Amino acid sequence: MTDNSTDPPLLEDAEAITKGIREGRFQRWLSLIASASSVLSGLEVAYEHYRGGYSRRIMVTPVILSGALAIAGLAGFRNAVAARTVLPFISILTGADATLGFYFHMRGIARKPGGWRLPIVNIVMGPPIFAPLLFATSAYLGIIASRLERAGDDEGTGLPYAAHAQHWAARLRGKHEAIDARQDRREGRFQKHLGVATVVAAGFSGFEAWYSHYKNNFRNRAQWTPVVVAPLLMLAAGGATARVRVAHTWLPAISALAVIDGSVGFFYHVRGVLRRPGGRALLFYNVVYGPPIFAPLLFAASGFLGLLSSLLRRECA
Repeated sequence: MTDNSTDPPLLEDAEAITKGIREGRFQRWLSLIASASSVLSGLEVAYEHYRGGYSRRIMVTPVILSGALAIAGLAGFRNAVAARTVLPFISILTGADATLGFYFHMRGIARKPGGWRLPIVNIVMGPPIFAPLLFATSAYLGIIASRLERAGDDEGTGLPYAAHAQHWAARLRGKHEAIDARQDRREGRFQKHLGVATVVAAGFSGFEAWYSHYKNNFRNRAQWTPVVVAPLLMLAAGGATARVRVAHTWLPAISALAVIDGSVGFFYHVRGVLRRPGGRALLFYNVVYGPPIFAPLLFAASGFLGLLSSLLRRECA
C-alpha cells in the first residue's frame, strides 16, 4: 500500500524551491543563471560583431565582459563573498558597457543613408538597436543575485548571520528595522520591481523578433508568435505590478508561454542554420550568417523573469 501521509520527493523539492524563491534565498542559482545567460549573450554578440569585422575596438568589450560575467556568476554560485563583491562589480560594468553599446547602435542607424528620416528601413537594415540592452539582462540578473540571500543563511528572519545579530540587537533595544528596498530584496519582496523589468525585457525582445523576422517577410507562420506573445507578456507583467491576482494567474501562464515559444524558436533557428548550403560542414559560417541562433533563448529569458516575478512576494511599501 502507498503511504499518502507524505508528499512525493519531487513535490517536496518543488515546494522547497518555491519557498526559497519566495523568501529570497536563491542567490546561488540566480548567479548560475546569470552566468549561463551571459554566455548566450556573449556568443550572440561575438558573431554579430564578427559580421561587422570588429571595425571598432569597443566591439570587443561586450565579448570580454560576457566572459567575465560568466566567471563571476560561477564564482557567486560557489562563494558568498564573490556573490556580494565580484558579481555586482562585473554586472554594473557590463550594464554600463551595454548602455554605451546602445548609444553606438543608435548612432550607427543615424549614420545610415537617410538616418532617422527612414526609421523602418534603417532600423531593419542597421545594427540591432536593442541588442545591447538585451545583453544587459544578464547584468541585471547578476545585480539582483548579489542582493539576495543564500539557502544556508538563517531560516528565521531571512538575514545572513551578521545581519541576524544586528536584527535581534535592535529588537532588544526596542527598535524596529525600517522597511526599505534592501530589506524587501533580501526577503524576496520585489515582485513589482521584477514585473517592470519583465515589461522592458519583453518589449525589447519582441521588437528585435519583429524586425529580424520582417527581414525574411515572415515566411514561416511561427515567426509571428514572438511578435504576438511579447505584447501579451508586457500586458501581464504590467498588470501584475497593479494587481496581485494578475501576478499569480495571468503572469505565470503568459511567461510560461514565452519560455516555450523561445525554446521552439531556438529549434527553428538551429534547423535554419543546418539547412543552409553546406550545413554542418560549414557550421561556423552558417551560424554567423544564418538566423541568430541564440536570439530565441534571449526572448525566453523575458519569460523567465515573468515566472520569477510571479513566485516572489510583493513589496512592503
